[in-house]
Amino acid sequence: MQKLIRGIAATSARHPWRTITAWLALIGAVFALAVATGGTFVDDFSSPGSQSASALELLDDNFPEAAQGSVMVVLATRDGTRLDEHRDEIARVLDDASVVAHVASVADPFAAGTVSEDGRIGFAVMTLDAPEREIGKPAFAVLSDAVSGMGSPDLQVELGGDAVFLNSADETSPHTAIGLLVALLVLLVVFGTVVAAIVPIGLALVAVGASIGGIIVMASTMNVSVSAIAVAGLVGLGVGVDYALFIVARYRENRSAGHDNTTALAHAMTTSGTAVVFAGGTVVVATGALGITGLGILTSIGLATALMVLSAVAAAITLLPALLTLLGDRIDAGRVVRRHRPAVRTEDSAWWRFGHHVSRRPWPYLLGAVAVLAALAAPVLSIQTAFPAAGDAPAHTTHRKAYDLLTEGFGIGFNAPLTVVMDLTASTGSADDVATVSAAIADVPGIVSLGEPQTSADGSTVVFSALPDGGPADLETSATIERVRSVIPANTYVTGITAITDDLNSQLQKTLPLFVGAVIGVSFLLLMLLFRSVAVPLKAAVMNLLSIGAAYGVLVAVFQWGWGAGLLGLEGPTPITSLIIVIMFPILFGLSMDYEVFLLSRIREEYAATGDNAESVARGLAGTGRIITSAALIMIAVFLSFVGSPVPSVKMLGLGLAVAILVDATLVRMVLVPATMALLGDANWWLPRWLDRALPVVHVETAEEPAVGPDEVPAAARTEELVPR
Repeated sequence: MQKLIRGIAATSARHPWRTITAWLALIGAVFALAVATGGTFVDDFSSPGSQSASALELLDDNFPEAAQGSVMVVLATRDGTRLDEHRDEIARVLDDASVVAHVASVADPFAAGTVSEDGRIGFAVMTLDAPEREIGKPAFAVLSDAVSGMGSPDLQVELGGDAVFLNSADETSPHTAIGLLVALLVLLVVFGTVVAAIVPIGLALVAVGASIGGIIVMASTMNVSVSAIAVAGLVGLGVGVDYALFIVARYRENRSAGHDNTTALAHAMTTSGTAVVFAGGTVVVATGALGITGLGILTSIGLATALMVLSAVAAAITLLPALLTLLGDRIDAGRVVRRHRPAVRTEDSAWWRFGHHVSRRPWPYLLGAVAVLAALAAPVLSIQTAFPAAGDAPAHTTHRKAYDLLTEGFGIGFNAPLTVVMDLTASTGSADDVATVSAAIADVPGIVSLGEPQTSADGSTVVFSALPDGGPADLETSATIERVRSVIPANTYVTGITAITDDLNSQLQKTLPLFVGAVIGVSFLLLMLLFRSVAVPLKAAVMNLLSIGAAYGVLVAVFQWGWGAGLLGLEGPTPITSLIIVIMFPILFGLSMDYEVFLLSRIREEYAATGDNAESVARGLAGTGRIITSAALIMIAVFLSFVGSPVPSVKMLGLGLAVAILVDATLVRMVLVPATMALLGDANWWLPRWLDRALPVVHVETAEEPAVGPDEVPAAARTEELVPR
């Protein structure tokens, strides 16, 4: 593996302009293909084989008019008068709305009787000319802006409904730029030069840009979530900067040791470059494993994130060597700190001393760190996940205003309608059953009212609505759905936003054990392969789970309990999105493994050289402490920048990832790793002989560096002598 990576990097370094041109051509081709074939983004929440999925399939196949997308033009008087006093103005609004793109028809609220009892609030059902997933997010943004802008001083007009909420426009936040600025400042402190600091950020932006084009192309072949680019970009920025940081830091370290640029680069790619490939591969495998859940939205987000990380790795081992070759000594241009700093011996560094300090007192530090992590993770015991509804959206959005108006005028259950679909072609179905099924559902506790049944043109399908007495994210609404499903025959199905998300959660409960086991198992095998040990990967898996548990606990305290919610711009407690919890797991597990690979590889290198367990841990901490801490600060800055998003789910993802990285870079790496390694001693590196013979030999870090300067090594032999022993 090292030879392959070094060979790829060496080829890129020998032909830097060809490499850069190839990257530019690739990016151009990808975006050209994206423009030509790129599909629209849509969230596929359906769970294959579930009741809600079966209902949607029936509507698509047999009742196309019912499957057409629909939204609601919500109308409310501002001065306390009745809507019927503004008939002319409402007629004008509905006429204007009917000519907006993708609008097939708009019902009259007075004729349809969709006005509240007090006459102040009403809605007009707007039927679209295609199913919502075919219309696309950009078209919904245009529709929302057009309709919500039709209000007047006397009449409030908003656009609501699940379709509007699920396809609402992404609200960008300037805090992302602040995160990159913080990353730049950290890199300036680490490297001390402007050029060296800019290179990792520039490389990350290139990788993210190329991946965005690839994700758009992917959307033409499969349903890709509207959140895929946001989630993948969040991870891509973090790992892109970090991977380049590790390689550039090792390259400059080698140059400072007296090696010429060619030798320094070859060593950096042989060691840190190999570590980047394995670390990135872990994240790719972990995020790609989201496909195991069988849910379209998670599969697309997992594949998009894997593509983003893969692009970051590719840029680090090809484009980065080309750039470093062209820059040469100019990598130190734009110095912002003094050029010569006194060298610090390993034994004099704070990291070395702290490593030995923990090794001498492993039990107190181990128990103390575990106690802190357990305290942070404790709130997880009361976690309650839900699917976000329009009521959780930012207060200024039109779909949130519509949600609040409909709740005020018609009750909370109006925002969580159940759609009942009957298949009359089934052997157990007949038209006479419609009244029986309707009566049975009407008697279910929690059902407030039923809509009039509608029959398809061919008489094969009947559909009607049922309103519960709870909101879309209420546990009682889910209980009501279960009661409804218990009284309907086999040819009848229930769908709707709450039913779909309940089926999604049920699918997750079935597949999560396999998904989590696969992520942990593959990571364990990779670490065992790299470090020839059973204990090291086992400890890494346990520690990663502890840091992930701490992150989940903080999310419960902040979002579910509302601790400090106001500081994040939230109005109060907010339901924790079940999908965010699932998405976080593989990302966090993979990123935690990144730091494990870089730290443990250096510890393994020192152990191979000294045979002293305590000394190798201290030297490993000293050798990687400054760089890994800087990498963690960059990752935390990028993740925290997403907390500034007005969307609660994005806030959750940003805060959760930032907390986990903070815990991993402090308690886990600085305390748990040295403490557990001190307790196990030489057993850290135990591997059964039969397994040692069966596993292929792979090194991440080389234990030896050249002992001679560049002038003593023939130019033609410099890169060839770097094969690790």
